[in-house]
Amino acid sequence: MAELIYLNGRLVPLGRVRISPFDHGFLFGFGLFETMRAYNGRIFRLEQHLERLSKSAGELSIPLPPFDLATACYDTLRANNLADARLRLTLTAGPGEALPDPGTCTGPTLVIMAMPNKAPAPEKYQQGYCAALSSLRRNSQSPLSRMKSTCYAEGILARREAHHRGVDEVVVLNEKGFVAEGSSTNLFLVKGAILVTPSVDSGILPGIARSVVLEIARAAGLKSEERTVLLSELTQADEAFFTNSIREVVPLTVYEGRPVGQGRPGAVTSHLAEAYRALVRKETGAGPA
Repeated sequence: MAELIYLNGRLVPLGRVRISPFDHGFLFGFGLFETMRAYNGRIFRLEQHLERLSKSAGELSIPLPPFDLATACYDTLRANNLADARLRLTLTAGPGEALPDPGTCTGPTLVIMAMPNKAPAPEKYQQGYCAALSSLRRNSQSPLSRMKSTCYAEGILARREAHHRGVDEVVVLNEKGFVAEGSSTNLFLVKGAILVTPSVDSGILPGIARSVVLEIARAAGLKSEERTVLLSELTQADEAFFTNSIREVVPLTVYEGRPVGQGRPGAVTSHLAEAYRALVRKETGAGPA
């Protein structure tokens, strides 16, 4: 657990952190967050995370704090004596009246926490994830689908559903019945020599790990498509995998009790997973994963 929390410009011992009960992040879930991974004391793709946060904050008219967020993230990481860690940055509209009117808020609240990283066990990468179809649906027309919002009830319900189904992750469709994403992951399929992932207008979060995989694919000359994806394409895929910033690239080998492709991590998935780790090593100086 984090020992020192960055709160509105200063580091505070965990037991002394105080946030107003009138904070609109608490009252209405009106806020944003970013979850980042640090390797060897370096935060991977920090600028991309902060760019996404800034863009979403602008769309919600939540002002950014008047100090450097990158510096704040590193101050938090170092203050907790962590090199390999998971960081959570939360930005809310701040305290205001107990009404759904952020115009009453007096200024934003920023909280940054750094904690030891808890990635999946190594065998999960070797065996792959099992997944099932979620009963929940993403609303592709909602602007929140494209933001990492603290309104996270849907994600929690999806993760609870995965737990109740005895699987590692669920596949969530949008309201039109097309594939969107996982509970907290983006989804990729491989068919032949083509990499396919649902487009942003399918109702997905444009994940940072997702963008890294697409970047790697382009550099390797692998054809990739961001588009509407039918559920039947998942069941007929040669390979599939999930991505997020903490778990990186995790193969999906079983869906609804049936094997995806050969039922083991495929060649394209394995190549992209290793290329992701190699890029992490290049940009952070981390040792072999």
